[in-house]
Amino acid sequence: MTSTPELLPLLARIADALERLAPPAPQPIDLTLADGFVWNAESASLIPVTSISRVDLALLQGVKRQRDTLLDNTMRFAKGLPANNTLLWGARGMGKSSLVKAVHAQVNKDIPGSVALVEIHREDIGSLPQLLKMLKQAGRRSIIFCDDLSFDVADNAYKSLKAVLEGGIEGRPSNVLFYATSNRRHLMARDMIENERSTAINPSEAVEEKVSLSDRFGLWLGFHACDQDTYFAMIEGYNAAYGLGVPLDELHAQANEWSVGRGSRSGRVAWQFIQDLAGRLGKPLA
Repeated sequence: MTSTPELLPLLARIADALERLAPPAPQPIDLTLADGFVWNAESASLIPVTSISRVDLALLQGVKRQRDTLLDNTMRFAKGLPANNTLLWGARGMGKSSLVKAVHAQVNKDIPGSVALVEIHREDIGSLPQLLKMLKQAGRRSIIFCDDLSFDVADNAYKSLKAVLEGGIEGRPSNVLFYATSNRRHLMARDMIENERSTAINPSEAVEEKVSLSDRFGLWLGFHACDQDTYFAMIEGYNAAYGLGVPLDELHAQANEWSVGRGSRSGRVAWQFIQDLAGRLGKPLA
């Protein structure tokens, strides 16, 4: 029988081998490197974004109520006051993600360096608990942002998000908020919800399990297709802000023709028109 002293070197070698096999501990993150980051789930790291692609808050037309509400919520968060996780849902191209980025910029302009914006991709939602833990340790107030969030029937990643929004027994870190945009109010297509209702053993409970995810967001902001006046207001705002100098009658005629060709009016269509117009005029959008 091997004595205890003889076992010690063997145990030490086993412990050393296990340590080499274990995955490396994630490096501590420095949220002072930038105001924006992209989460890389594979390497459990945050990639700094030195220049966030966004438009000025004043240029976002037709979303005044949503703008004021989100700005107030984010400003309270930046000041260390209670604030809500937010779901921005509704029509495509109406500035949901643009509003998040513009509000973040405005808050950091008013309170420099107060909030970091951390983008997480839809397919990495399952790694949210790990990201949350790292942001809590980093200390800086951070908004986790997921653009175009939705789930299909077979997708169980929504359970990770529900746990994060509720915070579990540990509670959501006080220095982190979660903002998401989606074309779907309940983050699932209506036909998927109906299919779940028709095939489940207990239809009402199955549907409730799925749609209750959106209830975890304390703040809902709806975005709807814009009318012609709002569309023209967007165009006029860009025309003035970038000094394009196109007379309003001509601007409206061209913008209307552009929207007819696209078959829709939205903030995205307005911006695409302005890019085309500025290109034809030989003027940079800077």
